[in-house]
Amino acid sequence: MKDDLDTGAEKTWCPGCGNFGIMNAFRAAIGKLETKGVGRDRVVMSAGIGNHAKIFDYVNLSGVYSLHGRSMATIQGMKLANPDLKVVGFAGDGDALGEGIAHLIFAAKRNSDVTVVVHENGIYALTTGQRAPTSPRGYRGPSTPGGSVENPLNPLVLMLESGATFVARGYSGHVDQLADLMVAAIEHEGFSFVDVLQPCVIFNNRYEQLNEIVEPIDGPPMEFDEALAAARVEEPLRTGIFYRAERPSHEGALLGGRNPFKDHPTREARLTAVDDLLAKH
Repeated sequence: MKDDLDTGAEKTWCPGCGNFGIMNAFRAAIGKLETKGVGRDRVVMSAGIGNHAKIFDYVNLSGVYSLHGRSMATIQGMKLANPDLKVVGFAGDGDALGEGIAHLIFAAKRNSDVTVVVHENGIYALTTGQRAPTSPRGYRGPSTPGGSVENPLNPLVLMLESGATFVARGYSGHVDQLADLMVAAIEHEGFSFVDVLQPCVIFNNRYEQLNEIVEPIDGPPMEFDEALAAARVEEPLRTGIFYRAERPSHEGALLGGRNPFKDHPTREARLTAVDDLLAKH
């Protein structure tokens, strides 16, 4: 998909990688937001470290490249600096639920007005398929050749219990639905979490399995307890918006309508303030 959101950078994901579906859904979401009056100049992004993070190189939007597990902290800082922005962070499941789990939980707890999109392939793909926090029990890979003895984390349950006010799941093979989920998440005022089932064609190719068990939710978002129960169901794997609630955002409560970027004093005013302070001492 080549358009004016394309950077021209060489795509180094493997042919058939689920990351292509996520990238194309995000590009489509930007187009849908523009028709609603949200210009791409207001949408900024960040990403961590891993195969997922190459999306930062391939989508022509402003943003900040982050560190492993730190994109959730980065996007909170971006939102606090300029609350008028729509801020989207991309993270792998290892990136978000391993190295970055504390940042993720606290962003949800605070109800920071950011969107986190997790590329859930069930492994660490960039480092050749090691077990990740979402790998199933029994998974065999370079770090668990005898099979993992751990149960996987459930991202949706974790986010619901942590206080996220928008929780959804998508599938990279269903690009149209995923684009709509991203639009709804970005429009939501509060912490939005979109977990995307994303096959890795080399180390964890789940296309055949997911095509059989993925099933869109038929109906509006659920009440909290119902959403929690639905998130625990392993088959079918439901996709769509599980939960959406209205609650004051962290930035709204903390800043009280102030925009640090727009309300920032000029350089001359800052120098004058420093001179006044020094004169008093």
